[in-house]
Amino acid sequence: MSVYKEQVVDELSRWKRKMMKRQSMTGRYAKKIQTKVNQFVPEKVHTVVTTSVKNMVHATLIGSEYTAKKQPLLEGNLQEREEFIQQTIERYKKTAAAEGAGTGVGGIFLGLVDFPLLLGIKMKMLFDIASLYGFDVKDYRERLFVLHLFQLAFSSEEKKKEVFELIENWEDYVKQFPERKEYLKQLDWKSFQLEYRDHIDLPKLFQLIPGFGAIVGATVNYHFLDVLGETAKNGYRMRILEQKALPM
Repeated sequence: MSVYKEQVVDELSRWKRKMMKRQSMTGRYAKKIQTKVNQFVPEKVHTVVTTSVKNMVHATLIGSEYTAKKQPLLEGNLQEREEFIQQTIERYKKTAAAEGAGTGVGGIFLGLVDFPLLLGIKMKMLFDIASLYGFDVKDYRERLFVLHLFQLAFSSEEKKKEVFELIENWEDYVKQFPERKEYLKQLDWKSFQLEYRDHIDLPKLFQLIPGFGAIVGATVNYHFLDVLGETAKNGYRMRILEQKALPM
């Protein structure tokens, strides 16, 4: 086993333990606070998030917004690819931080603009990562995998475990998919957006405060992209190591 493969296996093992770790008492308490906070969030905010997520899911699955120019990388071992991938993640983190700072300056009105913009940045990064790992996102099943990675990164602890088990057994799970059109009818995008909204509401709510929101927007957006990047890397690592799809 190469030195780099040992490093990847070790990082993947630690990430898996984190995914399956039982939610702490603090986490459960925070969830209760979150539920109460949601009652005070303006309905306009909920509407923007709901609509944005619905449009993002739709564009991801049946549109060409994220897939038109994406070609899978055909050359390079895992280490070489992940060097490019980490550079890509860092670039998107900086972009998201700048976008969050810019929209955070304006308070609630520009803060509402941040939701769809940040979603677009996240999805573009995921599609770039998928292509750099050599997966063809023009295949709707690969786009579904991207959505599952997104959901894994931004869901409650209970939902994380459910999604993680699907990703861990993706090759078996994907065999159960019906024809593309039928699957799209079954997609529960409402549940998808509720998990996402509940996950980001509390930190993003502070972004709506003029002035102070700029600091929060930059910091929170940077963190969200960091979490998403880690999730994507380890999600694809599981598939690659299981399939022995790439040289180390």
